[in-house]
Amino acid sequence: MRDRWAGPRRPAGSPVASVLVRLVVARCQIDYAGRLTAHLPMATRVLMIKADGSVLVHSDGGSYKPLNWMSPPCSLKEATVLDEGGVERIEWTVCGAKSDDTLRILIEEIHHDSRHELGIDPGLQKDGVEKHLQELLAEHPGHLMPGLSLVRREYPTAIGPVDLMCRDQDGVSVAVEVKRRGEIDGVEQLTRYLELLNRDPLLAPVRGIFAAQEIRPQARVLAGDRGITCTVVDYDALRGLDDPTDRLF
Repeated sequence: MRDRWAGPRRPAGSPVASVLVRLVVARCQIDYAGRLTAHLPMATRVLMIKADGSVLVHSDGGSYKPLNWMSPPCSLKEATVLDEGGVERIEWTVCGAKSDDTLRILIEEIHHDSRHELGIDPGLQKDGVEKHLQELLAEHPGHLMPGLSLVRREYPTAIGPVDLMCRDQDGVSVAVEVKRRGEIDGVEQLTRYLELLNRDPLLAPVRGIFAAQEIRPQARVLAGDRGITCTVVDYDALRGLDDPTDRLF
């Protein structure tokens, strides 16, 4: 069977633009090298190149998490190569801009290739405790850090709104992500916001605060590695329902 390619062949090392979200269903092999190494043998998977530059590899399983990925900023180049049997294949090479991590995707056959413009996402519409927690912290930003002042709630960015944009007592910008429960996904979300915001010379440098009623140990470790401050928020105290004088301890 002749391989089916969605577009014209490219010379070696051609950069691939990603102004739109691109979805590719392909039979492919994945090799990741960096802080660790990982290999995924040839199989049919979903490849996603997002408009923010991230590249994700999904299978029909494993819940919502990708099998492998590369976070922005990174570059993707496409080349035509010969596999071990001398058959012509397409290879994507994704390199991290701030690390030596490399994701190589060898494509044997493409079943589907499409591009979509999603536009600006309005962000998650929070309700219940999480939404109220954000509102209370907007009214009392000093609860997160002494001297912190609010600039704007739902600060807009190209990849979604930041919960709270603040300034510390030295005038440094601080982006705050508010969650009811602090998980690794929330840290990753704030990391993406910080990477984007720090490209703006009018805002940079921008620090991050990850605020939640409870923060999982794994999320705390990842936040520390990314230079993000973790703050556990007492919801009852913010609402004025918790009187410290009533406590025995």
